[in-house]
Amino acid sequence: MTTLYGRTETALLVIDMQRGVVAGSHDLAGVTANIAALVAAARADGAAVIWVQHSDDYLAEGSDEWQLIPELVRLEAEPLVRKHYGDSFEATDLEVRLAERSVGRLVVTGAATDACVRATLHGAFTRGYDVTLVGDAHTTIDRAEPGLPSAAEVIAFTNLYWQYTSAPGRAAQTVSAKEVTFAGAGA
Repeated sequence: MTTLYGRTETALLVIDMQRGVVAGSHDLAGVTANIAALVAAARADGAAVIWVQHSDDYLAEGSDEWQLIPELVRLEAEPLVRKHYGDSFEATDLEVRLAERSVGRLVVTGAATDACVRATLHGAFTRGYDVTLVGDAHTTIDRAEPGLPSAAEVIAFTNLYWQYTSAPGRAAQTVSAKEVTFAGAGA
C-alpha cells in the first residue's frame, strides 16, 4: 500500500540500540530478546536488516557508549546508518539504502521511544512508507522530571496512537514481535 512506486520489499529497522542510549531502559532484556528474534526472522526470510546508530555532543561516534549492545550483532553485509538527528532519515543515506533494496514497508524497533523511534516513525510515514511499529520491541528510560509519564506509559501511548495513524495510500500499525511478518508491502 506504500505510496512509493515499485517498492514491495520490507526492511527491519533497528534504531539506536547502543550502550549509552539504552542503559537503564524499561524492560531492556525483553525488548532486546524480541529484536534479536526479529533480526533472525528477517534474515531467514531474506528481508533487509538496517541498523541505525546515533551520535551527538553527548554520544561520541566510536566510543564505548556508541557501540551496539553486545546481545545484538550486526552482520558486515547489513547497512549501518549513522545519524545526528532524531529522525533516521534526516541528513543520512537511509532513503538511498532503502531504495536500493526496493523497500516500501518498514518494521521499526529500537530506542528511544519518545525521541528517535517516534521521529523515525513520522519521518518514514510522511515520506510514503508503510510503517509497522513493533509494540514490544522498543524502549526508553524514565525521565527524572516530576509530572512526566513513566517509560511504560510512554511506550503504551506510542503503541496506542501509532495504530490509529492514517494517511492516504499508507498503512501504520502496531503489532507484537510474534505477529511480525516480512512479506513485501505489495504482497
